[in-house]
Amino acid sequence: MPCALFATSSSFEPNATAILLTIAGLLLAISVLFSRTVDRLGLPLVLLFLVLGMLGGSEGIGRVHFENYSLSMRLGTVALVLILFDGGMNTSTRAIRNVLLPASLLATIGVALTAGFVAGFSHLLGLPWSQAMLLGAVVSSTDAAAVFAVLRGGRIALQPRVGNTIEVESCVNDPMAVILTTTILEVLTGKSASPWMIAISVPLQLAVGAAAGAIIGYLGRALLQQVRVPTVGLYPALTLALACVSFGAATLAHGSGFLAVYATAVFLGNSKIPYRSGLIRIHDALAWLSQIAMFLMLGLLVFPSRLVPVIGLGVGVGLFLTFVARPLAVFACLAPLRMPLKETGYISWVGLRGAVPIILAIFPVLAGVDGADRIFNAVFFIVVLSAIVPGATIRAVTRVLKLGSPEKPQPAAVLEVNSVHPLTGELTSFFIDPSVAVCGAKIREIEFPQGAAIVLIVRGNELIAAKGDTKLEAGDHVYVFFHDSDRGFIELLFGRPM
Repeated sequence: MPCALFATSSSFEPNATAILLTIAGLLLAISVLFSRTVDRLGLPLVLLFLVLGMLGGSEGIGRVHFENYSLSMRLGTVALVLILFDGGMNTSTRAIRNVLLPASLLATIGVALTAGFVAGFSHLLGLPWSQAMLLGAVVSSTDAAAVFAVLRGGRIALQPRVGNTIEVESCVNDPMAVILTTTILEVLTGKSASPWMIAISVPLQLAVGAAAGAIIGYLGRALLQQVRVPTVGLYPALTLALACVSFGAATLAHGSGFLAVYATAVFLGNSKIPYRSGLIRIHDALAWLSQIAMFLMLGLLVFPSRLVPVIGLGVGVGLFLTFVARPLAVFACLAPLRMPLKETGYISWVGLRGAVPIILAIFPVLAGVDGADRIFNAVFFIVVLSAIVPGATIRAVTRVLKLGSPEKPQPAAVLEVNSVHPLTGELTSFFIDPSVAVCGAKIREIEFPQGAAIVLIVRGNELIAAKGDTKLEAGDHVYVFFHDSDRGFIELLFGRPM
């Protein structure tokens, strides 16, 4: 007997919750346990989560009946907020400044061009113009969850300009896709705004979202630095509150809530806040949990029997999007910037679709427009093709185009200092590469600035006390204490920090 998820009738059985939690726990555990195997096969993890969700659905072995589109949209939005917040916490302002122009062009003009190309091709395949334009808008943006899962989850280290462009674009292009989708829905339902209002809505929403995110990030930093809580575990609760307020305030002000969350997180991640390293690890864990839960839930929404009628449409549009629409849009946006051809080609290839198109495909279903079910089911094929074709080949393409960046190995032990008060000193980890100035030198031979010193050396699985006769060897991870004013000199000695 199928288990009805979130049943509301009075006949709800007391054991139904236990059954539901057991199935959810098993799906989560299987996702984690098989993630390494899937990663070794070169397949994106998001594909595993989607497949497991389908297996747990009403037409799979789990027999969980779930068809609540409204709840899915809300839970998916919460998950995306957590994923974007984690992405912002791990993005430096220097990286954003370096790629702001190409990422902005891709997130606006690139999204619009992609939507137009897909709409035209979908109409050629037999869709009415109304449905073709909806499908184009829904799949027009890349997906931050999919990009982070493939690049960061797959430990693919890219050259800074390429990697940062892809990640920043995926975090800030959602507003354009949302605006296109909602505008087309308003036209189809007779609630369309005037053309000039539609024209200014994109820059207005982006500006309001960025401003709201920056303001809440600034106020949040002051709050985190001044507040005193009885236990350390409440700091993550406070940063989660800031993420929620940022999204809600920007959305209520008719701005982009997703961009606001990202901007708030960037502001906090680049500030000196209490327990910063611990907060980043917690939000990273929350982001991974959100990705797993979101794609499992979206997999539950898929009914395999309903996919058969749209196989041709979904596969055709998915291949066109990957090989034609995305590359044309990217080259049109980046050609004026004279980026190297291989970088432009790589960015066009890593146009991963994921949770955002599936969530946007729920909008027409909730609005009750004609062909909404067909669009939703076609989007499933597009997302799967995006995971298999570009997603599974990213490592190979990175290697062939030589766009990878040498990744420094992580130390076996992590040393950090947490404090509720702002500290004047820095404790930073450096990897001793054979090319750095101090490689092969004894500690007493190194001329440190006043007040700076090596605190600890991690060599493989061994912790070594920092003494004068200790020789720094290639492959060591060295923890150095110094004042911020001496950072430039320390980096001349030890290279870039970890």
